Amino acid sequence: MFDVQRVEIEWAGRPLVLETGKIARQADGAVLATYGETTVLATVVGAPEERPGIDFFPLTVNYQEKTFAAGKIPGGFFKREGRPSEKETLTSRLIDRPIRPLFVDGYKCETQVVTTVLSHDLENDPDIVAMVAASAALTLSGLPFMGPIAGARVGMSEGAFVLNPLIDQMEESKLDLIVAGTADAVLMVESEAKELSEDDMLGAVMFGHKGMQPVIDAIIQLAERAAKEPRAIKSVDNSDLYAKARAAAEDDLRGAYGIPGKTERRAAIDAVKAKLVAALIPEGAEDAPSPQLVGQMFKKLEKAIVRGDILDRGIRIDGRDVKTVRPITSEVGLLPRTHGSALFTRGETQALAVATLGTGDDEQFIDALEGTYKESFMLHYNFPPYSVGETGRMGSPGRREIGHGKLAWRAVRPILPAHHDFPYTIRVVSEVTESNGSSSMATVCGTSLALMDAGVPLKRPVAGIAMGLIKEDERFAVLSDILGDEDHLGDMDFKVAGSSEGVTSLQMDIKIQGITEEIMRVALAQARDGRIHILGEMHKALPEARAELGEYAPRIEVITIPTDKIREVIGTGGKVIREIVEKTGAKVDISDDGTVKVASSDGKAITAALNWIKSITAEPEVGTIYQGTVVKTVDFGAFVNFFGARDGLVHISQLAPNRVAKTTDVIKEGDKVWVKLLGFDERGKVRLSMKMVDQESGEEIKEEKAEAEAG
Repeated sequence: MFDVQRVEIEWAGRPLVLETGKIARQADGAVLATYGETTVLATVVGAPEERPGIDFFPLTVNYQEKTFAAGKIPGGFFKREGRPSEKETLTSRLIDRPIRPLFVDGYKCETQVVTTVLSHDLENDPDIVAMVAASAALTLSGLPFMGPIAGARVGMSEGAFVLNPLIDQMEESKLDLIVAGTADAVLMVESEAKELSEDDMLGAVMFGHKGMQPVIDAIIQLAERAAKEPRAIKSVDNSDLYAKARAAAEDDLRGAYGIPGKTERRAAIDAVKAKLVAALIPEGAEDAPSPQLVGQMFKKLEKAIVRGDILDRGIRIDGRDVKTVRPITSEVGLLPRTHGSALFTRGETQALAVATLGTGDDEQFIDALEGTYKESFMLHYNFPPYSVGETGRMGSPGRREIGHGKLAWRAVRPILPAHHDFPYTIRVVSEVTESNGSSSMATVCGTSLALMDAGVPLKRPVAGIAMGLIKEDERFAVLSDILGDEDHLGDMDFKVAGSSEGVTSLQMDIKIQGITEEIMRVALAQARDGRIHILGEMHKALPEARAELGEYAPRIEVITIPTDKIREVIGTGGKVIREIVEKTGAKVDISDDGTVKVASSDGKAITAALNWIKSITAEPEVGTIYQGTVVKTVDFGAFVNFFGARDGLVHISQLAPNRVAKTTDVIKEGDKVWVKLLGFDERGKVRLSMKMVDQESGEEIKEEKAEAEAG
């Protein structure tokens, strides 16, 4: 019944198994990939015919995690998986980016890749397994995919690179880098690093590329046994139409691309396109080409003009050379009631970043297959349509917003202070108010400034820059700080973020079939020069974090109490801690290890809450003076509540310097008195003295003075 084909290899110390022929047999390609005990099913389906009237490749990639894979039941009322999580969205993008450029030009049939996590061993992250499974399924499918590709994760421990580290190992790693590529070249990089050098980052990329080669060989072995016959692709010669388009529009289009301003340039380009469509599609002509085909010829002409000028003359669309960064303006403290704000403008790209500080109550709970955990740093990126002068739908963030926000999050997180040193929940929102090239890197710069404006003690400021590539045969040019059109018409989007000390994040996407180590080395070196320049411009607005938090930010004080005292602070059913919060107005958060965080925008509330907690948890010290309240009088003295809930006895002989006949002659219940802790008797009872303390000032009475008063 089943024609099962299977390939197994040893990869980074664990078995990797690729299997096809048993599950999802009606899909064009289906592969079950198992790494360790993490299993992912990947399926591929391509529509048999093109959708009429489209001029793009309609590829969709979906990555989905089933909670049963980790032996869990979903939370919520419906008890089933709902909208994609951030991890699912990011992994979908991670798979899409390296496979998209490998489909044959001209293929426009709707294609869907679905990867489903079926088992998770909580050791091997499913994202790499899903990428490998998707590549294998595509290679078997018969679709015009020029793969296979593979992916690998690279960590760094004690100065050495580690291939596919386990999830627990990543906690101590200085690097989390994912690289994808073919047998010959790198196609995609996504990473977070703790200020590593450019050489280390390049070394990690090449280490990962080398480490994935056995997987590519395994996919080829599987394809030799089980691949379907390749689909026939219609090839159409449009050279005559392109020659006509070039003759009709080249001069006008060159003139349009000579306009430096984006809005004016786009208007001029649209006018040239409209003129070309009118020329090549006369009204009433029956054998005229379609508007979509003319549009393709126009785009091809755009690429030829822009790319040719850069390679031949080193001149870009806005007149810059390949290394110059556009003018930068940085401002901080724009918004009076926020905790921190910054406006970062680079050319025609602008991001308004706003930082908010919160307490432990504001941490984000994330329900992952590996378990639920809390996140104290959030960065949210918004890209409203007005930022590019358009109208559009406003709603929940899409894949682009989530991906760009995560890239900036990775870039900033390594330079944040340790949470135990700065125990705040941090949220940054980046509103992109203008866009013409790398709003995600503008978000990195704006976020760094907004956090420093809020008084967050960053290790160092961090900045980001987007690099581009124009490559024709052996000639290439790397472009610093690319424009939107250069991204659209170029071959690479290479984003590097970091501090003056090193790289914190690197993301690379290639639109051609891979790039060489030499090109990456040039791009990294050029990106460092650009990043240092941008950091210098940011320094003019705010050189370092403000010494004090913003006026409206909460203050948090942290103390540690013995773990055996936690129950006393919380009280039965939370009675004590609720009373502390209600009466002082401060927020109190207690961890299982005895860490207590007290937060309020009012310093007096923090002090009151801390004193209350200390009175519950601390032990009284012999020889120390305390103020207390008389709670009971007896013939032989008085009981005084002097330390939290602790009472002690002032013997009648210790009430005053002179002899006392009756306790109530000196004090009565409810009196506030000063007492000195003398010690504890053999039964552990507390012994206090009033006569050793000046009841007016609360200061200790010296022995000579006490004797004089007694005489």
